[in-house]
Amino acid sequence: MKLQGKTALVTGASRGIGKAIAFELAKNGIKRLLILARNKQRLAEMAIDLQLLGVEVIPLVVDLTDRVQIDVVISKAWRDYGQIHLLVNCAGVAHQTPFLQSKLPQVQEEIAINLIGMYTVTRLIARRMVSQREGTIVNVASLMGKVAAPTMSTYSATKFAILGFTQALRGELASHNVKVISLLPTLTDTDMVRDMSLFRWMVPMSPQVVAQALIRGIDRDQHEIIIGWQSHLAVWGSYLVPRLVEWVIQLASPLTDSNQSWRRIGVRG
Repeated sequence: MKLQGKTALVTGASRGIGKAIAFELAKNGIKRLLILARNKQRLAEMAIDLQLLGVEVIPLVVDLTDRVQIDVVISKAWRDYGQIHLLVNCAGVAHQTPFLQSKLPQVQEEIAINLIGMYTVTRLIARRMVSQREGTIVNVASLMGKVAAPTMSTYSATKFAILGFTQALRGELASHNVKVISLLPTLTDTDMVRDMSLFRWMVPMSPQVVAQALIRGIDRDQHEIIIGWQSHLAVWGSYLVPRLVEWVIQLASPLTDSNQSWRRIGVRG
């Protein structure tokens, strides 16, 4: 897909990976950016910076747990600004806690935003892309969608689900000239990660590295974009020596620290 002159919608755009992707798209010739998040002030500040790069920017203030709001805002955006060629589903939330200490409301929030919110946006956009026989959908998953980790059980479950959803959708929409891509960053230096109890030996990458990898992946027509040597090692290791990988992850887990205090961490775009 060539980005020049196209329109993109990025969810979770007000911070972290979503913000970095929006700026990288702007630097690579995207014509119009619809940036979607629930924080109006952050979106307004971000729009000013993006416009300096010569991009038309439309902030969309939306809570992804509100299906009706999503429907109204996206339908209006499509009507007012025309076809959306690229959808990047980046919004997400994570709660780090041992499973036995987890709370149902946190689990429900992760599922509501990471899965149901993504599904709702994708369904609205995909139908329109199919009718116009053109489009690319990017679902931001995670290395934890390939290799699950202690203290991140529900988050890992949602990311595994995103990969399954993406693979199924890719097969369904291929005949309509709509491409579906999964992006799998490893630990990334965002607000969410800074509040986490990190796994040993994991070195966070920058959101900019993730965004640049996405641009390269789109240009090369990749179906699955795995970023960083740690991710490739973990994925191949899980195929070839799964028990060894599980042992290493268990050893690296913050659960091995008996003095660890647990707290809610989460970012909603």
